[in-house]
Amino acid sequence: MEVGEESVTYNVKDGFLEAMVRGYRAGLLSTQDYLNLSQCDTLDDVKLHLAGTDYGLVLQNEPSPLHPTTIVHKGTLKLVEDFETMRCQASEPLATFFEYMTYGHMIDNVVLIVTGTLHERGMQELLDKCHPLGMFDSIATLAVASNVRELYKLVLVDTPLAPYFSSCITTEDLDEMNIEIMRNALYKAYLDDFLRFCKGLGGSTATLMQDILGFEADRRALNITINSLGTELSRDDRQALFSNFGGLYPHGHQELMACDDLDQVRGVVEKHPCLSSIALKLNSGMEHAIDKVFYESEFRQCEAMFDQQFNYAIFYAYVKLREQEVRNLMWICECIAQQQKHRINDGIVNIRS
Repeated sequence: MEVGEESVTYNVKDGFLEAMVRGYRAGLLSTQDYLNLSQCDTLDDVKLHLAGTDYGLVLQNEPSPLHPTTIVHKGTLKLVEDFETMRCQASEPLATFFEYMTYGHMIDNVVLIVTGTLHERGMQELLDKCHPLGMFDSIATLAVASNVRELYKLVLVDTPLAPYFSSCITTEDLDEMNIEIMRNALYKAYLDDFLRFCKGLGGSTATLMQDILGFEADRRALNITINSLGTELSRDDRQALFSNFGGLYPHGHQELMACDDLDQVRGVVEKHPCLSSIALKLNSGMEHAIDKVFYESEFRQCEAMFDQQFNYAIFYAYVKLREQEVRNLMWICECIAQQQKHRINDGIVNIRS
């Protein structure tokens, strides 16, 4: 499709929603907002500052004393409200694109419920912790399954996740190791399917989403490697959980498969250009630093998506940016509540002006 043709047809169907998501993005907290929040002494001060932002309406009726989980919950509801407002107005194929964006949360919710049940947590407590974008009708019945096959046959066969279970259905018990393997197998199938769908859309969407999903695939490959060091997971099983795309595919995956310690993982990161910016920021405490470094890189990547037009990647980017903002608010509120204000800047991921 030529650029001119793409822009004309895109604006006819999706131009209004692109304008909407760009408006939502303009309402994200700025660096100055974070500076002001870092000066707050109480959570009521945080609420007072947020009254002048997009979070003002969702927090205005919350009584004192506030708790960090309340602010985080309300921040998540703001994201969900924006997401659902756009999704209900989207026509195909953008509507399906929005559906794909919820599947990762579905996987996380399934793992949360199954793991919580394993540790004898109450179902209502677990449901309260689930992400609203990943809810489905039969989620409360996940507790009845004793192995992955039952999980599929009794509950998940009628959900969008059903096709992804073909790669991880076994008769193994649902212990912590197998649950984590299931999570990563599901994510691999999901990312492969999402990328296939985006390539089918063509144009800028295909190009940009291949970059951003490839970044996610690389992040998951590194995390799988680090988390499997010193465990019973074999090297072949480790590699089987890696997605078949991304900047590390295929040679980096082979190198990660052979890693036995963090120094070897760091060596793989440093030699691959796709992760050069990440390698520069990693220090000797790699296992503690890597999450923030990836979040920072993801933030920059998602911000850059808005430099482009006529593509669906900006909707994905907005959700990721808002999710990072909620994580920032959680960190700030916890630091204030625990009287650790000196640590606020250690956990904030934000490069906006």
